[in-house]
Amino acid sequence: MRAIPTLKISISGVRGVVGDSLTPELVARFAQAFGTWLGGGRVVIGRDPRTSGEMVRQAVVAGLASSGCRVSDLGVVPTPTVQLLVRQLGAQGGIAITASHNPPEWNALKFVGGDGLFLSAARGRELLDIYHQGDYAKAKGADQRTPERLADAVERHVRAVVEGTGALPAGRRLRVVVDPGGGAAALAAPRLVEALGADVSAVHATADGRFPRPAEPVAENLGALCEAVRAGGADVGFAQDMDGDRLAIVDEAGRPIGEELTLVLAADEALRRAKGPVVANLATTDAVDAMAAHHGCPVFRTRVGEANVAEGMRLHRAAIGGEGNGGVIWPAVNFARDSLVGMGLVMHRLAAEGRPVSALASEYDRFRVVKLQRHCPAEQGRAILARARGAWAGRPLDLTDGVKVRLEDGWFILRASNTEPIVRVIAESATEARARAIAEDVLGEVGRWLA
Repeated sequence: MRAIPTLKISISGVRGVVGDSLTPELVARFAQAFGTWLGGGRVVIGRDPRTSGEMVRQAVVAGLASSGCRVSDLGVVPTPTVQLLVRQLGAQGGIAITASHNPPEWNALKFVGGDGLFLSAARGRELLDIYHQGDYAKAKGADQRTPERLADAVERHVRAVVEGTGALPAGRRLRVVVDPGGGAAALAAPRLVEALGADVSAVHATADGRFPRPAEPVAENLGALCEAVRAGGADVGFAQDMDGDRLAIVDEAGRPIGEELTLVLAADEALRRAKGPVVANLATTDAVDAMAAHHGCPVFRTRVGEANVAEGMRLHRAAIGGEGNGGVIWPAVNFARDSLVGMGLVMHRLAAEGRPVSALASEYDRFRVVKLQRHCPAEQGRAILARARGAWAGRPLDLTDGVKVRLEDGWFILRASNTEPIVRVIAESATEARARAIAEDVLGEVGRWLA
């Protein structure tokens, strides 16, 4: 059988290049396996606007229906909307059809349990066992139903965020620019800003599957947003990835402040409302610890991945949590990485402080993060990490996820991606130049090991 290097099956779900590794047959089988694992019942589905989305949706519906599930279709919506609606509707589970930050030729299935959370590693293994065994539940024709279309999912999501955060206080009216990247939040992001009581304008807000900028909301991809903030004299700019779970922030001068500070600023607002533990993954900035210490709250670290962070949040009964990729999880509204929740919390922080974004971000100038990556065949990932454990054995190591190394003036983490055939290096130090030097040195070693 021909190897399929682009197929990725992990805690993040199953994803691949459409027409190569991700075929309608494979999608339908995974949906059948999921329906079998659930034991039937109501399943909520939603998708991002990728051009392959309708084909994948039909395969998902076919697989779920054939295994005896009743489908509630939300259409094109952010992934956290799917998670929220699973809980609101009391569904048995959900499937988000999205490849998130991957390029347009990719698509994926993310599986959601009845609690609205992505499947844990243990539950994911159960699903995979059913998929590989191929012993699926089979509904009779009379038991299969036409999918139910729910047209108000975005309105429900916006209403939940507004009710959870409250409308912005009276006084100075914020001016906000949003950049959903032509993704699933193209409708939800501007609606939320308006509903909170701020003025909004948008760039890249047409969700037609033609992504006008690269999918990840990192600084090098936000030129149009930065220019729109400057030209419009806005107070803040918000950018999202294609499925609307990650959030990046641009300050009032049109400068990206980095995804890492999204969680820091949002959690600062959340902890002002209710104290409690904070949970973040190992690859997230130490600025989280500094912010939480100011509130007298502990920080707990987990493996990378939303399911891992959510599991840690449940364990520690966290007030808020998330990841340094711009993911904010605030259970008070939505137990999911939710860019709309992040926007609401940050806007409230700005309104309450009366200070610009740049001033809030400057409190964490001593934490500078650089993220680099390089291609690495999936089968070589473990060998690379084994070499890394040996190479830095004399340093303080954390092997919870990949290899995290503490240095005298910072830290770095080297890990294989769960979603792409690459290895990532994230480094933090007091200056961007030093953090970059650390990350480049690590990638240099990886290159020599791969040679």
